[in-house]
Amino acid sequence: MSSAFDMNEFLGTGKREEREPAENAAAEENQSSVEIETEEQDSIPASPELDIQKAVVESLAADKASLDLEMESLRRDLAARKEEIEKLSSQVAALQAEKDRLSAEGDKLRKEGESLRAELNRALDAKDNEQPRNPNALALLDREVELPDRFPGETRDHVLEVVREARDAAEKDGRVRRAQILESVLVANEPCGELSKRRAEMEKLFSENGNIVSGPVIEELKRLGIPHKAGEQYLMPAEILKRTY
Repeated sequence: MSSAFDMNEFLGTGKREEREPAENAAAEENQSSVEIETEEQDSIPASPELDIQKAVVESLAADKASLDLEMESLRRDLAARKEEIEKLSSQVAALQAEKDRLSAEGDKLRKEGESLRAELNRALDAKDNEQPRNPNALALLDREVELPDRFPGETRDHVLEVVREARDAAEKDGRVRRAQILESVLVANEPCGELSKRRAEMEKLFSENGNIVSGPVIEELKRLGIPHKAGEQYLMPAEILKRTY
């Protein structure tokens, strides 16, 4: 007994077609289960621990951001301070250089001052040792040492003035020979000039003060060692000049 040949059955096509609806149904069922589980998980409320962790993380993030800003501000401030320190260091270096320059210049000036002071002292010593133009040793006449000169050449100038006055008197009286001798003395002996100089200064002092022996005049006379009184009587300017010069 023969039977018809089923090609679909041989190839298994019929069975696969029967299996495919079943497999698709199972896949859809699994997808539905996953979606249901996801919805269930989304609907589950967050736990307190997660909220705390989230709050801590957010707080730490905020603190980090604040610290980053603060660090950036500190970096800028540090850079500004470094720049200021460099500027001040340059100023200090410049001031130190100026100080060194001034110190060197001061040392140079001190040395120059010491040299000038030494030269001045030498000049003063030479002047002290220098013989005057008309020294008292060349006076016309000797005098008692108990009556010293008040200034160099005082005796010489007085003697020469007396000789001049005597010459004038001799000429007036017709004493020709005496006048000639006295004239020869005057020609050979030049006065120091200090006597006439001091007399002129005293006359100027009296003139500037109205020829009155006032306080300023008395102070100057005291400084010069010139008396302005005879006993208890005040002297007139002309009397002082005659008594002194």
